[in-house]
Amino acid sequence: MTNADPHPAVEVEDLAVSYGKVVALDGLRLTVAAGTVFGLLGPNGAGKTTLIRVLSTLLRQDRGQARVLGHDVLREPLAVRLAIGLAGQFAAVDAELTGRENLEMVGLLYRLPRAEARRRAAEILERFELTEAANRRVSTYSGGMRRRLDLAASLTGRPPVLLLDEPTTGLDPRSRQELWTIVDELRTTGTTVLLTTQYLEEADRLAQRIAVIDAGKVIAEGTPAELKSGAGTDVLRVRLADPAHLSAAEAVLADLTAAGTSVQRDVPAAELVLRVSRADASAEAIRRLDAKGLPVTVVQLTQPSLDDVFLALTGHTAEGAEAAKAAPEVAV
Repeated sequence: MTNADPHPAVEVEDLAVSYGKVVALDGLRLTVAAGTVFGLLGPNGAGKTTLIRVLSTLLRQDRGQARVLGHDVLREPLAVRLAIGLAGQFAAVDAELTGRENLEMVGLLYRLPRAEARRRAAEILERFELTEAANRRVSTYSGGMRRRLDLAASLTGRPPVLLLDEPTTGLDPRSRQELWTIVDELRTTGTTVLLTTQYLEEADRLAQRIAVIDAGKVIAEGTPAELKSGAGTDVLRVRLADPAHLSAAEAVLADLTAAGTSVQRDVPAAELVLRVSRADASAEAIRRLDAKGLPVTVVQLTQPSLDDVFLALTGHTAEGAEAAKAAPEVAV
């Protein structure tokens, strides 16, 4: 599928889902263009997994509409399932089967002829560099290998839309980079990817467009550059030679902060972080600290990161942040 497709890959209108008294999605609206990687960024409990469950027909919404390639998830669930691949936060492959057997089984579930399922399994094992381990039971695989196999399984039926729900959670840096490369390759071949993540670097690296979701609502949307530009301020980082001077330095620099912001402290790093709007902020900071005899080791002025954007929008960071959650057994 390419961007010439007449339908957006995913359309969500006024979507609402509650688990008892806990609201997981609250009138969420979203449109994902075909042939792109769309990042859905938010903390644990923001509603990301709930949205994936609705789009994959695993959960019925309380209100609103959701469509995949024009197919309504409630009225045309079979058409939706045939159009999507799904890989969640935890590998869903059968540990007692070999890698090859897992992929062949998925091919049969996609109604491929047996010979085609075998051919497709061999092809995708090679693509994901799992050929040498193909005939080993999955219980012997490393975490990274299982995650690659899970992603491979989601692509066995060549779905035009791939739903990835925090696919790199718990992976080591090398395995994460490998999965990022795979997602990039999928986009270049026309696959649409909806990627949920709480890793800001991941959204920045992979997505052409990002929606920030918090408490079940989209609170901002745009390209990574647009979101950063919307923060409206640069970020000044000042690292002191002695962490004992943090309080004194904060008092000296406090009025450099942009309106409505405050100085943030990183005590272990002996660092102060300020959102500033004046062009001479770094030079002025050095001048003031030098006048007070407060030595510094680093002064750096940068454009805002997605972390800065998220903090400005929500008042908390994405990673490790906790929002309202459903019952313990229900991931939101």
